[in-house]
Parts: sequence; C-alpha cells; structure tokens
Amino acid sequence: MNAVGVIVEYNPFHNGHAFHIEEARKTANADVVIAVMSGNFLQRGEPALVSKWKRTEMALKAGVDIVFELPYVFATQQANTFASGAVSILEAAGCHSLCFGSESGSINSFYKTITFLQAHNELYQQKIKYFIEKGNSYPKATSLAYQTLSPDHDLIDLSKPNNILGYQYIKAANAMHAPLKIFTVTRKNANYHDPHFASDTIASATSIRKALFSKDGHPESVRQYVPDSTYNGLLEYKEQYGLFHDWELYWPYLKFRLIQMNPEQLKNIYEVEEGLEYRILSSVLQSESFQQFMEKLKTKRYTWTRLQRTCVHILTNTTKEEMFMKEDKASYLRLLGMTTTGREYLNKYKTDFSLPLISKASATKHSQLLLDIKASRIYAMAAPKSNQKKLLESEFKQPPIIVAK
Repeated sequence: MNAVGVIVEYNPFHNGHAFHIEEARKTANADVVIAVMSGNFLQRGEPALVSKWKRTEMALKAGVDIVFELPYVFATQQANTFASGAVSILEAAGCHSLCFGSESGSINSFYKTITFLQAHNELYQQKIKYFIEKGNSYPKATSLAYQTLSPDHDLIDLSKPNNILGYQYIKAANAMHAPLKIFTVTRKNANYHDPHFASDTIASATSIRKALFSKDGHPESVRQYVPDSTYNGLLEYKEQYGLFHDWELYWPYLKFRLIQMNPEQLKNIYEVEEGLEYRILSSVLQSESFQQFMEKLKTKRYTWTRLQRTCVHILTNTTKEEMFMKEDKASYLRLLGMTTTGREYLNKYKTDFSLPLISKASATKHSQLLLDIKASRIYAMAAPKSNQKKLLESEFKQPPIIVAK
C-alpha cells in the first residue's frame, strides 16, 4: 500500500485542508494518507480549539486514514525542530511521499532555494547575526538576510509561513536521508494568517477561529468553510465541554504560576532567555488579560508566536532540561486514530516501522510522552469543573479512534 504523509494541526480541519488531502492522495497515487498532527498545544504557542481526539475524529471523517501525534517536544518548537520531529515520524511509518501546502506551489523552487542558501551559507549566517544584533527577531533576521542575498525569481519567498515550513520539511528530510518523494500543493485562496474570510467556501483556520470566538460566535457562522464532519464535531465539543479553548481561559493559571516565581525560577523555563524573565514578571502584574499581557510583553526582538510558545512552557512548567534533546527525531509513533483502511495498513506494515507503535499512554514511560501527558492535563483545566474529568482521563482512557471507511 502506497502511503503519503502530511504534517498538520487542523485547528480546525476546514475545506482547504480537505483540498490538500485530496490533492496529496491523487498526486502521490496513494492508498493511505498519514497525518502527523500536533497535540493539544500548537506550534504558534496556542491551545488547540478542541482536543486532539476531536480533531483526530474530524480528520478521519474528512479523508485522512491514520493520525499520529507530534510530541509536545516538537509541536511547540520553532519551524526547524517542528519539521524534524514530524518528518521523522512519517519516515518511521513507511511513507513513500510527503505533501505540504505552500504559497509557492513549485517544489523545484524549494530545491533551488536550498541549493542557493547552501552556496551562500557563510554570508547568509553573517547577515542573520547582523540583523539579530540590530534587534530583530530571528524569523525577521532570516527574512532580511535572505533578501539581501538577492534571490532570483525562481526561488521561494521565505517570509511566507507555509513556504518556511515546507523549506524546513525538505531540509529535515535531506538531513536524515529520508527516502521521501516530496511535493507541494498551492494553498487555495486564504493566506495562513488571514483573519477574514477569503471566499465563499475557503477560509484560513485563523479566520474560522476568529469567527468562533466572536461575541455571537457559533459553528453555524463557519459552516460553509468546513466539512460537515468538522461542523458536527464543533457542535458536539461545545455541547459536551461547554467551550472552545483559547488563551484567555488559561490566563488565570498562567498568572497564578508567574506571581509565585522569582527570576531565577523563571529563567529555568524553556525559551526564557536574555533577561526576558524580568520583562515577563513586570508585565504580568500590570495585566488583566492574556491579550493585555502579550501586548506589554511584545518587543521587536521577540515575535508574538515565540512569546506565546514561551507562555505555553511556563503554563506547563516545562524546563530547559526537559526540552533539551540529544536527537532531533521522535522516539515512538503515538496512534490517535485510524480508518478501516488505515488499520489495514498498520496491520500489514507495523512490524517494519523503525519506531515503536504506541496506542496506549500507559504502554511507555518515555520522557517525550510524559511531557504530552502533562500538557494534556493542563489543557483539561480550562473546561468547567463538571467536564474536566472527561478531558483529564482521556489521555489514558481514550483508545485510538476508529472510523469505518
């Protein structure tokens, strides 16, 4: 069976994602689509709108065949680490190819860009250092450095978020000599961070979340932009747990943690660097909401995304020692769900996988999984007390979701 891999967050799964899955399956001539999906906290430093289990169910009902969880240690990291962890899972699961969405839409341009930057690497690194010293964030510094090298029109725009991720996927696959055929699909209509609906049927996940969190937000307001499985899943989750997760729900817990900490304790948290601990502790005392806290915290040097990731690590009490990795690969395959086709694939090939397959959290004590368990428990704290137990127990009691298909 031919398997194509995708690297996703599905926050939530929408019509653009359905198009990506359809194109990936068709272009790769694949029998099975395997998704590596972030868990309950995401790469942009946000809690997922709904739990990883509900997002898994939505994905399986809309075209994906197998969902593996991307461990917290990769899912809440900058693009290169995020990519390394995800690609290592797809390789271990026997994928023949990898398909990602991009603003570029040309895989040749990605390879040309990698070759171009390899040829100019020394100057490129010097330029990055120069722009960082000027007070720019790392992503901004890399973008400025890239532009000063005067890339030609056949190269990709590395200021675009999906181009950046795609570039890192290819670099990760090359670094680990993964035998993956890689191709890209042009994103339809909506830009990744577009806060507004871009067409009658296609919208970014950002704009969908914005609508759901509006004053009168209801899943009906986004129905035309998502498959029926997502619409129904959103309704079910809201009815079952009484909420969609966002940072403001976690603000009391984040503030509680911070007002107990001194600078030395905060400095031990992952991504708290360069004296940031003092700015954080000063800002929290002046803030009444997460939005206000972030506005006070934001500087030219640190992106909003980077600061949100730092806040996730503070919330989950994740230290530098816990996140320090000697390897840039995943240590297991955590199965969240499968279709009947996906189960057929697993039964046929799982003995050939280069990483152990885990379907129960209690089956291993690996440090990467322990971080996932801790993060899931914190994630559950946002739910009303009457529903917290369901989310708290799901990490151990929820078996992989199976969708007949």
